[in-house]
Amino acid sequence: MTKLARPAATPTSWARACRLTRQERPAATPATSGALPLSARADEALRRRAELCSVRGGGRSAGGRRRGEWAESALIPPPGPEGGGSRGAPLPRCGAAGSLGKLRTCCRRLLAAALPTGNMDVKSRNYLLMNRQALEKDIKTSYIMDHMISDEVLTLQEEERVKQQNTQKERAAMLINIILTKDNNSYRSFYNALLHEGYSDLAALLQEGIPAISSGNRKSSMDGMTSYVKRVLCEGGVPQRPVVFVTRPELVDAIKQKLCCLGSDPGWVTVYGMAGCGKTVLTAEALRDHHLLEGYFPGGVHWVSVGKQDKAGLLIKLQNLCSRLEHDSTLSLRPPLNIEEAKDRLRLLMLRKYHRSLLILDDIWDSWVLKAFDNQCQVLITSRDRSITDAVAGNKYEVHVESGLAHEKGLEILSLFVNMKISELPEQANCLVRECKGSPLVISLIGALLRDFPSRWEYYLKQLQNKQFKRIRKSSSYDYEAVDEAMSISVEQLNDNYKDYYKDLSILPKDVKVPTKVLCILWDMETEEVEDILQEFVNKSLLFCDRNGKSFHYYLHDLQLDFLTEKNRNQLQELHKNIVNQYKKYYKLNTPVPSQEDCMYWYNFLAYHMAGANMQKELRDLMFSLDWIKAKTELVGPAHLIHEYVEYSSILDQKV
Repeated sequence: MTKLARPAATPTSWARACRLTRQERPAATPATSGALPLSARADEALRRRAELCSVRGGGRSAGGRRRGEWAESALIPPPGPEGGGSRGAPLPRCGAAGSLGKLRTCCRRLLAAALPTGNMDVKSRNYLLMNRQALEKDIKTSYIMDHMISDEVLTLQEEERVKQQNTQKERAAMLINIILTKDNNSYRSFYNALLHEGYSDLAALLQEGIPAISSGNRKSSMDGMTSYVKRVLCEGGVPQRPVVFVTRPELVDAIKQKLCCLGSDPGWVTVYGMAGCGKTVLTAEALRDHHLLEGYFPGGVHWVSVGKQDKAGLLIKLQNLCSRLEHDSTLSLRPPLNIEEAKDRLRLLMLRKYHRSLLILDDIWDSWVLKAFDNQCQVLITSRDRSITDAVAGNKYEVHVESGLAHEKGLEILSLFVNMKISELPEQANCLVRECKGSPLVISLIGALLRDFPSRWEYYLKQLQNKQFKRIRKSSSYDYEAVDEAMSISVEQLNDNYKDYYKDLSILPKDVKVPTKVLCILWDMETEEVEDILQEFVNKSLLFCDRNGKSFHYYLHDLQLDFLTEKNRNQLQELHKNIVNQYKKYYKLNTPVPSQEDCMYWYNFLAYHMAGANMQKELRDLMFSLDWIKAKTELVGPAHLIHEYVEYSSILDQKV
């Protein structure tokens, strides 16, 4: 097949210039119809590599990118050392297409022996296997292999094996079979090639299978970090590990993987979750990785603790960041005088001086604040609000930090605080961890208190059981010194109308997922209106949503429900009364039927709400209604009905 001569421009712009639609691309010619012999293919490869090196020679393109950033322009950096294999020596850079001498030696070395194979992650292999039918149907291998040869994960012999197949589908199948015998580097290179050749839909199928970057064996004996990592994090202002630290590898790996997805393109990674779930600590931990920093963010990382800010506070944050980035500048620049000037200066610094660096914005509350950092760079943010990036453009990725630690992790944190083995912890330790509901914030607060007062295990257990959050107060590595402070600050960010709706959730039963229809009845609204309100709570990590089939079900974390119950204790009876009255208004003298999505909720919890409202007459009428007894027994069986008779016996036994 005739190859187009590549012009002296950046490889990225070349790829864009010559990218054809899938229908326009000529099919690769099989070996049986005149394919070049291996020696001729080798010479063609030499010429191709010489052309690549000629555009690497120097200068700067119109877009500001230095020529020579072919590898840097990929969404995933070119493969490097990993696991059991090592990469060959890099090709020497040369200034002209005719300088083939040094290149010939390198390429012949690649021809002489296939590149080492390794073990690909099981997850990555599975994604290739699951999607191979779509890949085989659509890709043209010639363009894909050009990228993979350039990344040095595919040999010329392997390219020849692919070319020898008779049809496009057979060539694609052979290429995938070869990739499956290789390591994680081949997967990353293949993913990159799909993106660069316009197969974004196919690349999206493989995105979740991108292998995480591992730190290899270049670790110091102290804490697993190289001197390079320590220097980069220190210069970037990344917070150190807390005194007591327990890793959560699945979440750390998830953050790394999303950062890898950014590649060299502008974009946003949002790490979100409820108060005190560990977003900041996990984000900082994900950055303690040599390969991630060196391969993806060689320009460094820059950490900014933002928090809740007004315009004056935001300007100070921007001024401080610009000053930090200009610290070695020969020019003494005055601080920017307003947010727009600061935004422009930051944009120029990130593009000219800190190309391919990562900006971390910790604890973002408002989308207008985020716009000040929208400078076509790579940004990782932590927030309680999942929708915080809706106001900015670019690629967006999310990592949801689950609210609950495993029980064993909770015990490990306590043991580290009190300097005891887990087996030596008192019996109250298990109860304490259960009462903390898996919250890293609460467990850390309790652990810090027990370190100072080691005899108060029983006392702090009772405070948690009695929901006395204000008494659990201690300075810690978290931004909040008490549980109620961490919870209330999120609620206070809601507008007044939404605060009232959120207060209505105080009477929801624990560990129950409530269908949307129940809240439609409570608020006398259409489904769409209710879902919009609830989505606001979900976005701010104040509520959780289970999208099960066609209908949505909502629930509160136990700590959130405990906080709401305690905060609105004096209004609970009225809130219960309101939901009962709304039920009666909606159903009048009828009862819910099984086909309605809210049916099971009312049969399980209507009596609970009546008892909470102290509506004794209504409760007796309900529990002694033959229609109710018959319908409930048919739906849930007699056991639940008997349990309610026992639980509310003091009311039911009263003489009328």
